[in-house]
Amino acid sequence: MKLNSILFPTLITLVMFSSCKKEVKTETPVKTYPKLAKAKWFIGEWGNKSAEGELTERWKKENDSVYLGESYFVVGQNDTVFSEHVRLEETNGKLSYIVTVPGQNKELPVSFEMTSTTDNQITFENPKHDYPNKIIYNLVEKDSLIAEISGLKNGKPNTERFIMAKK
Repeated sequence: MKLNSILFPTLITLVMFSSCKKEVKTETPVKTYPKLAKAKWFIGEWGNKSAEGELTERWKKENDSVYLGESYFVVGQNDTVFSEHVRLEETNGKLSYIVTVPGQNKELPVSFEMTSTTDNQITFENPKHDYPNKIIYNLVEKDSLIAEISGLKNGKPNTERFIMAKK
C-alpha cells in the first residue's frame, strides 16, 4: 500500500506536466515567385492580323513557378511559317525565358535571363546567342503589348517589333 501511495501522486504529477506541455507547431513557409508574378499580365491570348499574316501568342500558368507560352505566325488559311514554345520559369530567384524553335538550334532550348523589370516592362537577355540576344515585353495598356527582339543580325544591329492586342 505504501508503494501505491507514493506512485499515485508521482503519476498524477507527471500526467499534469505532460498535459500542460506547450505544443510547438512549425509551419512550412509558402514559397513565392515574385519575379514570375511580375509577368502575370502575359497570361492570355494575344495577336495581330496584318496583310502578311496572323501572329498569335498564348500564355497560360502551368504552376506557381512556370508560365508556358507558344507563338506562331500563319500566312493564308493555315500555312504556319514560324512557331516557338516558351517556358517562363522562376528558379532560385532567377526568371528565365526559355525558347524552343522547331528547325532551329538543333531543337534545343535557348535561355534568356531577366535583366530588368518594371510593372509594365520585362527585359530578357542572352549575350551569347546569335540573334536575338535581347527580348523585351512592354505592356502598353491592359489589352495591348509590344514584344521586341533585337541584336546583331548578319553583323548589323536589328530590331523587330510585334504589336499585339488581347484576344
